[in-house]
Amino acid sequence: MARKMVRKLNRFLIKQIPIFFLLYFFGCNQSYSWIETLPKPWELNEKEISNILPQFHKNFPDFHDRLKAFAIWQVGKPYELFCLGEESGEDTDPIFRLDVSDCTVHILTTLASVQSYTWDEAKETLIDIHYKPTADGISVPTYKSRWHFTTDRIQDNPSTINITSSLIKNEDLKTVKLTLNRKKDGKEFLKLNWQKNTTIQFIPNSLINNNLLNKLPSIAGVAFVKESYFKMGLVVAHEGMIIDKKNIVHASAEFEKTVLMDFMEYYFINDKPRFDGILIYSFNPIKS
Repeated sequence: MARKMVRKLNRFLIKQIPIFFLLYFFGCNQSYSWIETLPKPWELNEKEISNILPQFHKNFPDFHDRLKAFAIWQVGKPYELFCLGEESGEDTDPIFRLDVSDCTVHILTTLASVQSYTWDEAKETLIDIHYKPTADGISVPTYKSRWHFTTDRIQDNPSTINITSSLIKNEDLKTVKLTLNRKKDGKEFLKLNWQKNTTIQFIPNSLINNNLLNKLPSIAGVAFVKESYFKMGLVVAHEGMIIDKKNIVHASAEFEKTVLMDFMEYYFINDKPRFDGILIYSFNPIKS
């Protein structure tokens, strides 16, 4: 009964004005209150974003504090699936944007923004994060060079590093071997002329609890595993950011916007899990 009451309270708060989020989740922290003085990012143009980015560096000098703050600033942003592209070729969507988001775009644009001082710099940083480098170490925005698969990204992209095995003993993790981007019938899920044989260890639902959350850094990435996706050459169905070892910020198709809510209340509905397990990854700056 108590869990149901908390869930109802969380859903009520999600629908309220953003200041409720900060008062409920963060108390009267002055730095986070500053975020509420800002216009919303999806209402701003490129020049206005460029004027605000340096202020995040000033108010949050630490990379991870700034990452958390910028993620919170995006709460309420409208949801749109597959909203980043290369501005030409197979996907003409913008390379960088802050007006709409899906779960992965929220992660990537937040990472790029907190390492930049202008819109143009954020766009260039996004390219470095979102695209695999060539042999010369240069990231070029093309459809085929994009990090399309979250599993692949957290295994090999230094911006988002898998830390799952540091949290739970190997013998307690669930293991799956599969080929990313290869469906059960042998065809590619995405036409990339790319596949990857890999082994994934993830945290099962029986070990997803507050003890696990307490082991996390102040902000960590979470990727949600769906076993029914394995036959499509996929592992991850959704991802978000866990902040302060308790709450999740994620761009949600269910809520049709970016939301901030209690992680455990989101993951378990009437004590039943939404997914089959999780992967945890760290966030790391690409610039020293």
